[in-house]
Amino acid sequence: MKVGLYFGSFNPIHNGHTHLAEYLLHAGGLDEVWLVVSPNNPLKKRSDLWDEKLRLRLAELATEDINGLKVSDIETTLPLPSYTVNTLMALSERYPNNEFTLLMGSDNMSIFDRWRDWEYIVNNFPIMVYPRKGDDIEYLKRKYPKMKVIDGAPLLDISSTQIRNLLKEGKPISGLVNDKVEEKIASMQNEYSNVDKTEKIGM
Repeated sequence: MKVGLYFGSFNPIHNGHTHLAEYLLHAGGLDEVWLVVSPNNPLKKRSDLWDEKLRLRLAELATEDINGLKVSDIETTLPLPSYTVNTLMALSERYPNNEFTLLMGSDNMSIFDRWRDWEYIVNNFPIMVYPRKGDDIEYLKRKYPKMKVIDGAPLLDISSTQIRNLLKEGKPISGLVNDKVEEKIASMQNEYSNVDKTEKIGM
């Protein structure tokens, strides 16, 4: 089975994530896309992250009705920080019959040589890249000729930071996240209505 691995903090997951995952599923000729929720991205501040169990649950809610999308908690079982090369090796060992493809944006492609064991990754796993605004795609293609750039991927103007800020300001997030995700976050806010909401749900 051909499986695309879409890594991210998903802090929280939003409609841009799922729309992009669906596009890559079909455009890349994949059987499934697994959203790998990272407990601790080495390039991000851990203090900015919501609780990993909450992020996993929200990702499950966002994808449970979308055929071909699944959520993986593999990185919660591995040592921190979460290095992609370790996850790829662990998944290959657990699922030897799967062909895993790494999915990433061109923003990560531009700093790929900062990743741990990046040469091992590029030489042992297919890599599919979706362009991001502001990146010199033609230069990156020449630098990493083994990577396959997928054109036409949807780039919705949504970010997890935007959603967290809206929640802190008490503003609605309708249309930015899956309805089930919105309901789950709202229920948690209501539960702690008399205390600091952002502190309680890890914003």
